[in-house]
Amino acid sequence: MYGYQRIPASSIVLFALLTSAFAHPLHHGPHSTAPASSATKLLTASTTGVTGQGDLRFRVLYTSSHLPDEAVAVVKEAHGGFAVDRRPGQGQTYFALPGAGIIEISADLRSTRMVDTDEQMKGENMHNATIWYNPDGMPFLTFPANNAGLIFTTTLKGELVHTLEIPSGRGTFDEPTVDDYFLVKGKFTPTDVEQLDNLFYVATGYSSLDYVLTARIESTNPFRADWNELAFGGKGDGAGQFGTGHGITVSPDRKRIDVADRPNSEIDRFTRHGHYRSTWNLPIGSYPCDIDYRDDLAIVGCLHGPDRGIGAPIYILDDGRVVSTILIKEELGLENFQHIHNAVLRRIGERYYVIAQAWNPGDFAILEQVN
Repeated sequence: MYGYQRIPASSIVLFALLTSAFAHPLHHGPHSTAPASSATKLLTASTTGVTGQGDLRFRVLYTSSHLPDEAVAVVKEAHGGFAVDRRPGQGQTYFALPGAGIIEISADLRSTRMVDTDEQMKGENMHNATIWYNPDGMPFLTFPANNAGLIFTTTLKGELVHTLEIPSGRGTFDEPTVDDYFLVKGKFTPTDVEQLDNLFYVATGYSSLDYVLTARIESTNPFRADWNELAFGGKGDGAGQFGTGHGITVSPDRKRIDVADRPNSEIDRFTRHGHYRSTWNLPIGSYPCDIDYRDDLAIVGCLHGPDRGIGAPIYILDDGRVVSTILIKEELGLENFQHIHNAVLRRIGERYYVIAQAWNPGDFAILEQVN
């Protein structure tokens, strides 16, 4: 994993011609253009086809083989999501893998590195990630550990500054159902966290509770946060309820909370006060895990698609309408992408890029828009 020799173009062409007679689809192996260390590695290009429609077609740019060695060793355990630092002049992307810790992808996508991670976090699965900023502009990363029932907050350097534990159930929430659930020791399984107006919004879709909970950030120096009275949603089929409230996202205008309701194939939209407003319906049978926004576009990675016989799709939407369907397994040849667990959209220059994570087995890829 320390980098490969550059392969002459003529040899690649010859290899492709020979291989195509024996294998379908053709899957080119990665090749590197510079040496790499165990701490920071250059991601390497791999071309296996094109997927998507119209102007939003993509090819494989980078695969998981050039994540840091620690991440490569455990990437099949991936069961999380990405946080993109979209401040001007930034662009780094962060995620975590159980057994490895936090990984940073550089702003230009060309390199990755391990971030020093607290030992308490390393062994846990971080089911998603979010980046947010205090009033002074200082950035923080927050991770929901779904199996441990904890929410960790760190600096960008990986320093653990706060751990939010399970609610007590002793009159914290406005919804009696929520307090009653925790009072009898109901399981706390945070699946995603977002931050807006000094509140954490926490999805709990892996439990029978399935409410969005909130916690108030009292201070960041020193860091103090505790559970807040606002809770909304709940398990059910009614408007504003969830089959599984899996991913949670703050809208680009920072006035709305969007929740990916996985089995109901929809994105439910709420005010910051938890009032249900509307729903974006996705193709029936898709299982949306989360939603991310860039420019006028939204991207949704799905656990399943309408056709269970093929790998799950990533949808790109414009004003709620699907304008491109990305099939990483079927059309790009990456076999581990049977289920998509998270996808985010980056723009560098005039091109869009998709960073995607598979689950069961886990995998990682970066796709580049084809002109």
